[in-house]
Amino acid sequence: MTRPPTFEELFRDCQRTAVHLEMRDAYMKSDPAFIDWKAGVVLDPSERWADWHAIVTEATSRGVEVRRARVVSTPVSEYIRFEYDVTDGLNIAAGESVRWLPRRSATDIALPGNDFWLFDSHLVLVNHFDGEGENMEVELTEDPEVAKLCESAFEAVWQRATPHAAFELA
Repeated sequence: MTRPPTFEELFRDCQRTAVHLEMRDAYMKSDPAFIDWKAGVVLDPSERWADWHAIVTEATSRGVEVRRARVVSTPVSEYIRFEYDVTDGLNIAAGESVRWLPRRSATDIALPGNDFWLFDSHLVLVNHFDGEGENMEVELTEDPEVAKLCESAFEAVWQRATPHAAFELA
C-alpha cells in the first residue's frame, strides 16, 4: 500500500493550477493559533505557518496559479474573522489569490458536500471534517466526474466572489 502524497508533494508536482474551496464557518477551533488570536496574541502568519508559506511561495514562484475561495455565512463567525485577519500575511503574502462569497449568494450553485483542493484540474483532495470542524481525514481521487464537479463549483463561486482586499466583514 502506498502512502498518500503530502501537501508539499502535491504542490511540488502541480504544474498549472491549485484551487481550494472552503465552505465551513469554523475549522479546528482547537488550533493553537486560533486560541492565541482569540486571546489577543499578535500573529505573524508567515512565521506561524512557515512550512505552508514556503510550499505555496515555491509553487507560485514557478508559475502555479493558486486560488482560494471561501463561502461564508454573514454575519461571519469568530473563526472566519480569524481567517480574514491572517489572510494578508499568509495566503496573499505567499502568492495566493483569495476571494470571499457570502453563502446567500451561493444558493443556486451546485456545490460538493466537502471542501477540496483541485490540482491541475484532475487531482482532487477532499477534506473531511467532523461536526466541530476538526480534521478527520483526506481522500484523494482522480475520478473525472468528481474533478469536473469540483472545478465547475469552484469557478462558479470564484466568478461571484469578492477579492480579499475588497471584502468587508459583516
